[in-house]
Amino acid sequence: MADKKTLILGATPDTSRYANFAAHKLVGQGHTIVNVGIKTGEVAGVPIEKPETIHHDIDTITLYVGPQNQPPLYDYILNTHPKRIIFNPGTENTELKRKANEQGIETEYACTLVMLSVGEY
Repeated sequence: MADKKTLILGATPDTSRYANFAAHKLVGQGHTIVNVGIKTGEVAGVPIEKPETIHHDIDTITLYVGPQNQPPLYDYILNTHPKRIIFNPGTENTELKRKANEQGIETEYACTLVMLSVGEY
C-alpha cells in the first residue's frame, strides 16, 4: 500500500469526532498525516496546526469542516493543490467541488473511514 500523505482539515483532539477517528485509522494503515484545524493539541501523535502553511506534497485533503465554514479556507485548500479532496458526509460543497475540478483536483463525496475500511482509500 502506498503512503498517501493526507491533510485532515478540521482535525480535533476530541476523541468522539470522526476527524479524530480518521487520523488514527490513517496512521494505523501507514499513511502520513498533517492535522489542520482551529483546535490546539495533537491527534495520533501529530500536532494540529492552523491553516496557514501551504503544504505542497499532499495527496489527499479529507474535509471535516462544514460547507458554511469552508469559504475562508478555499484559497488554502486550492493552493495546497492536492491530488484529491474527499468531502466527508456533511461537508459536501458544490462550489468548492467545481473550483477544485477546474484546477484538475479530483473530488469525491465519500467517507474516509469507509474507504479505509474497505481498502479503497
